[in-house]
Amino acid sequence: MTGFAEGRIVARRDWAPGLTTLTVEAAIRPHLPGQFVNLGLERGAELVRRSYSIASAPGAPLEFYVKEVPGGALTPELAHLPVGARVLVEEKPQGFFTLDYVPPCRDMWFVATGTGLGPFIAMLRSPEIWRRCERIVLVHGVRYVEQLAYAEELAGLASAHHGRFSRVPVVSGGAPGDALPGRVTTAFADGSLEARVSCSLDPDRSHLMLCGNPDMILELTALLANRGLRKHRVRTPGHISSEKYW
Repeated sequence: MTGFAEGRIVARRDWAPGLTTLTVEAAIRPHLPGQFVNLGLERGAELVRRSYSIASAPGAPLEFYVKEVPGGALTPELAHLPVGARVLVEEKPQGFFTLDYVPPCRDMWFVATGTGLGPFIAMLRSPEIWRRCERIVLVHGVRYVEQLAYAEELAGLASAHHGRFSRVPVVSGGAPGDALPGRVTTAFADGSLEARVSCSLDPDRSHLMLCGNPDMILELTALLANRGLRKHRVRTPGHISSEKYW
C-alpha cells in the first residue's frame, strides 16, 4: 500500500480492559515526540486506517497507546492483535503538537485524558523537555484507577527528577485511591491540583499542552482564559496548545 510500511506487532501490554499498548516494528521516517501516524488493516481491497500518536521516543521501537472503541471501524480488531500480527504503518509522521511549536516557558503542564497520555509519554522519554523546562507537571484524567497506564514508569521519573517532575492522576469514578477525585477541569477550578504539586499557573512562566477529550479541552481553555492564559498561535503567542482525540 503506497505510503505505508509493513509492520509487525512485537509486544503488547494490556493495562485494563480495552486499553493496550502495542509495540510495532516498522521502518518509517523519524518522528518528533507528539507526532502521529495512521495505522491500517487491509480488508480485501480496502484499507481501514486511523491516526494514533506515537508514544515512543525517536529511535526507539514504535509504541501506540490504544483504546478499544466498541463498534469502531478499526480499534476492536487492532486492540486485540496478537504478537506477530501484521499491521500497516504510515511512513511519514504528521502533526504539529510538538515542542517545536511551543514558546519558551519555565513550567510545562501536560494535561491528558485517557489515551491522550500517549504523546506526553513520548515527550517525557526524550531529552528536549528536560533541557527546556525547570518544572514539568503531568495531569492524567481517567474514569477508573486501573486505567492509569504507565504509572510505574511515571513514578520512576518523579523519583529520578524529584522536585522537577510531578504526576497527578485524576479519577472521576469509583475509589480514587491516592488520585484526586473528580474531573480534570474541576481539579483546576477548585485549586486542588495546583495545591497538590505546590506550583501555580502563571501567564509569565507557564505553558499548558492539552490532549484528549475535546470537551475537556474546550472547558479547560475557557477556564484558563479567566486567569489570563490564552490559546497559543504562531502569530499571537499564548499559553495553551492542544490536540483533540476523536
